[in-house]
Amino acid sequence: MSEGHTPMTRSREVPASGYNGYLMLVVTLALTAVSGWGLPNGIWIAESGGGALMVILAAVGLVVALLAWCGFYMIQPNQGAVITLFGEYKGTDRSEGLRWVWPWMGKKKVSVRAHNIHSERVKINDKRGNPIDVACNVVWRVKDTAQAVFDVDDFKEFVNIQIEAGLRTVGARHPYDDFEEGETTLRGSPEVVNTELQVELNERLAVAGIVVDEAGLTHLAYASEIAGAMLRRQQADAVIAARKKVVLGAVGMVEDALEKLSSDGIVQLDDERRAAMVSNLMVVLCGDRETQPVVNAGSLYQ
Repeated sequence: MSEGHTPMTRSREVPASGYNGYLMLVVTLALTAVSGWGLPNGIWIAESGGGALMVILAAVGLVVALLAWCGFYMIQPNQGAVITLFGEYKGTDRSEGLRWVWPWMGKKKVSVRAHNIHSERVKINDKRGNPIDVACNVVWRVKDTAQAVFDVDDFKEFVNIQIEAGLRTVGARHPYDDFEEGETTLRGSPEVVNTELQVELNERLAVAGIVVDEAGLTHLAYASEIAGAMLRRQQADAVIAARKKVVLGAVGMVEDALEKLSSDGIVQLDDERRAAMVSNLMVVLCGDRETQPVVNAGSLYQ
């Protein structure tokens, strides 16, 4: 750590000491009514030669009532209010309904509901350097309101930026497609990739007190500049795989045929005739077109 560098102190959510708003509403209404009634009557008494004490008490009561009205706030389900006193964090109130705190205390409401974000398509390079277009869907929520409000400047913008950064990080770990056996790919291993993306985002957003409940790729494709070439490569790989399977099957069938002929004593084949039969059977089994029989009027050796 460099000299003179002070690490950021992480905030932690603590319960706030708010008051029941319904009880304070009754008190404030009563104080407002009494002060409103006493002020004009006190003025009348003062003008009639009486003392000004009633006017002073009524005026003070009205000021207190006006200040008390400023202390009310409403909290809905899955919502919290961050309470501060002259910039100092005093706690988070998560009690639902009408609440009240001292009017000189600040109140900032924060939603702790689940948020859903569908990211923009971004162009990244996969593990092999191929440019691909990806997008993802993320479900997140605020877990620690103190961290979300005080440890980052704008936690919603922070989430958007970290989603793109996490998408680039995970996308660069794996190739788009599987050209090697048993390799984890973006296209062929969606569950693995989605789990990695969720873990990556949770690590990045922990500083803001945010938890990712679900994350997954919603768009995955080669970038337009290489899409045609990669499509031809995929088609070639598919043809090679199909040919390989056909050849392996044909070899097995030829082996079974030769073994059956020998075991049943149908025909005795020397090496040259065996090679000729293998060649003919492989042509028949592996050819793309229908074979045309050739009638040999002589012998195999003429």
